[in-house]
Parts: sequence; structure tokens; C-alpha cells
Amino acid sequence: MSNQTNITEFLLLGFSDVRELQILHFLVFLVLYLAALTENLLIITSIALDHHLHSPMYFFLINLSILDLGTISVTIHKSMANYLMNTRSISYSGCVTQVFSLVLFAVSDFVLLTVMAYDRYVTICKPLHYEAIMNRKACVQMAASAWISVIVYSSLHTRSTFAIFFCGGNEVNQFFCEIPQLLKLACSDMYLGEVEVLIFSACLGLSCFVFIILSYIQIFQTVLRIPPEQGRHKALSTCLPHLIVVSLSVSTGIFAYLKPPSSSPSGLDLLVAVPYSILPPVMNPIIYSMRNKEIKASLKKLTGWGLFSKNKISIFLL
Repeated sequence: MSNQTNITEFLLLGFSDVRELQILHFLVFLVLYLAALTENLLIITSIALDHHLHSPMYFFLINLSILDLGTISVTIHKSMANYLMNTRSISYSGCVTQVFSLVLFAVSDFVLLTVMAYDRYVTICKPLHYEAIMNRKACVQMAASAWISVIVYSSLHTRSTFAIFFCGGNEVNQFFCEIPQLLKLACSDMYLGEVEVLIFSACLGLSCFVFIILSYIQIFQTVLRIPPEQGRHKALSTCLPHLIVVSLSVSTGIFAYLKPPSSSPSGLDLLVAVPYSILPPVMNPIIYSMRNKEIKASLKKLTGWGLFSKNKISIFLL
């Protein structure tokens, strides 16, 4: 205890100490952030304005886009500001806010993907009961329950993380405040409580993942019994984007958190954090818009591309 330092700020790891490369990294992050911002706002706006898309699946998709915007904003903003100001510091309260927000958005994202898997299961396997099970009230209750429970969980998780004593310095081997990297700064016998929380989190995540897998086993068994002319392709086109997003989220998270820890600052620690913290918010809207005909049609209406194409064809024929 006597060796504990009164930490008022943490130092985040940068991709490079060379000023020119810092500017380059800032520009890359800026492009990725603007891409995620534009894509997710287009998804949210197109669904909100198109009454044909006012169904449970698209209601949950709006929530997913909001969570994606939150996730990338939490991880990337401070890093971009540090690159511009040529600094590495983040305040203690700023680090607490990052941890709370990242846990909130990441866990909510996975819980929401689980709810969306259940929605796809009811749609495909119990179509006659869909309206009764997935009515408006039920959807709002599921979304609200997920948000409230995750807020409570995030508060407890953050409190558990910062209740430990940091006696290993204040240099975080990541470009944002990541819990595994913070635990490396803890006194050897003071972080066991947080490890227990992490184990609980892993079990919770595994439970959600198993539920999603079992749901899709039932879905594909049902889809394979549907004659091709009766909508098998349409059923698959609504399920595959969700399954791809789940796979992307799970694979990048596992890759980042099951990587053997390094005792010294490593560029690999930075690189493995990019796929799970930055790529999903950028890729999710692309995956949904590429595989979903309703989303593509709504986006064309919103951007005026459909009208432009029709006018272009008319002019060409004249």
C-alpha cells in the first residue's frame, strides 16, 4: 500500500512517436470515424423515415447503429485529440468514463445481437405467432431491459476496476483505457475481485453466444425445409447479415482478449484492439446494406440515387 502512487492521469500508448506518423494516424482514424458516422446515421435516418421498415428487426437495427456510434466515439476521440496535441495523457476521470462507456456499449451490442437472433428465430420458426410475441410493447421492453441491466452492470464493472490500487505506474499499453491493460498496473493481490468480474463477463458472453448458435441451428433447419420458390432466399438474406455481424463481433473480441498478455508496450496490443473497437462500427452498416434489399431500397430513396438513376436513364433514351 505504501508504494501506491496517487494517480491523477494515465498515459496512453501511441502508434508512433514520429510527428508525421502521428498526423497520418490521426487522418486514418478521422476517415474511419467519419465513415462510421455517415453509414450509421444513414441507416438510422432511412429506417426512421421509411414506414415500411417500422418492424422489430429494424427497430433493433437502429439501436445497434446507435451502439456502434457510441463504441467508436469512446475509443477513437481521445486518441485523435492526443495525436493533434502531441500528448499521451488522459485524466483519471476521463479513463473512468472510457471504461464505463466502452463496457456499456460493447455489452449492450452483444445483448442486442442476442435479442435480434431471437427475433429472427421467431420470424422464421414461429411466423404465425410473430405478431403476438414480437409486438411493439415487447420490443420496447426488451430494448429497455437490455439498456437498464447493462447500465447497472457497467457501473459495477467500472467500480470494481477502479477500486483496485494502481502501483505499477500509469502507462496504459493501449490507445484507450482497456480493462486488461489497467489490471497490469494493479498491485499483485488487489485485482482478484476484478478478475472474478471478468470471468463472470466471459460466462455471460458465452451464454449469449450459445443462445445465438442454438437459435440459428433452429433457423437453418427450418429454412432448409422451405421450398426455394416460397421465400428461402428472402429468409436467408435477412439472417445472413446478422450472422456475419455476430461472427465479426465475437471473433475480434476473442482475438483481442485471449491474446497472451505482453509485459512491455507492444504494437501488437494496439493492432489487435483496432478490429474489435473500430472495425465493427464501420463494417456493420455495410454488411446490412449489402445483404438487405429493403435497406438498400430505403437508402436509395433517402439519398436520391434511385431518382438520379431514373432521370439518367430517361435522358439517355431521349
